[in-house]
Amino acid sequence: MELIIALIFIAIIGYLFSVIWPLLLFLAIVFVVWKAYESHYYKSSKFLEIKQRITTYIEDCNDLNRHIEDLKYTELVSYRQDYGDAPYRDSSKWNYKRNYLKDQRYAPNIHDCSRTVCDNARKKPFEYICKYFGIKSTEETLSKFENILNNFEAAEEGKRHLQDEKKKIIESIHTNIPTLIRKFSKKNLEKNLGFEQIDMSTAYFPKYTFQYTSSGGKASMTCDIVMDIDNLNRFVLFMSEKIKFKKSIAGQRALMTSKLRQHIKERDKFTCKNCGASIQQEPNLLLEIDHIIPVSKGGLTIEDNLQTLCWRCNRSKGAKI
Repeated sequence: MELIIALIFIAIIGYLFSVIWPLLLFLAIVFVVWKAYESHYYKSSKFLEIKQRITTYIEDCNDLNRHIEDLKYTELVSYRQDYGDAPYRDSSKWNYKRNYLKDQRYAPNIHDCSRTVCDNARKKPFEYICKYFGIKSTEETLSKFENILNNFEAAEEGKRHLQDEKKKIIESIHTNIPTLIRKFSKKNLEKNLGFEQIDMSTAYFPKYTFQYTSSGGKASMTCDIVMDIDNLNRFVLFMSEKIKFKKSIAGQRALMTSKLRQHIKERDKFTCKNCGASIQQEPNLLLEIDHIIPVSKGGLTIEDNLQTLCWRCNRSKGAKI
């Protein structure tokens, strides 16, 4: 009986192999032919001519992409004291070894705490961030968080503009690209044209972390407070309520929130105050809000100290007045 079952099994396998093998061979031939066609097209004079024609626009897109990536590297504020690093060795003879301690490292945005603190941080995240990361409610600290919000919001807006601009460039050569290449080689087309990869993720948003690990290392709990656009807006408002604002010629200090950014753009008619570029001329132009006197040099977030600049002018200005 077992022999009969084995023979039936072998027969089925043989039949499937005889059916599938020709199909696999056919697919392999199609793949090789397609790759040869793809490679030949991207080396052809016709494609190189198209690429040359739009090089300037592609370089501008890539410059904007790099500018957006620079904005993402804005670091969060933390005034925790760095007490240094030291090697850890557990020499316990009573089975109390805590191996998890070997992997612990100092990080300015990570706080090792009790289970209670970790749980309370989940309930009152902003209060616990200020308390355990040494963030004081001062004008200087508030200005730093406003600047972080300004940069991250510009980065998010820039990603959308960048995608739209890239789409517009590719559509402009739509009729010149073979249908097969357009449909089945989209990523390679963008790569061969010279577009740099665009990171559309929001993984760059920094976070404050409260983490608890039991004495034996068996139980653990983590509370991550991600400072995305929504949380940064709310944190700026939270901190502003704790600060007694100084009076200025313009009156009470404004707050750099998403609402204020939009107001300044509308006030300046969506036009760069330096070069005059506007969204009427360039629909996908990234406009940013600039402190005329930089925050690093004492400039406050008041309307008279804010202006609309295009990303090119803002990048070239840096921290200059």
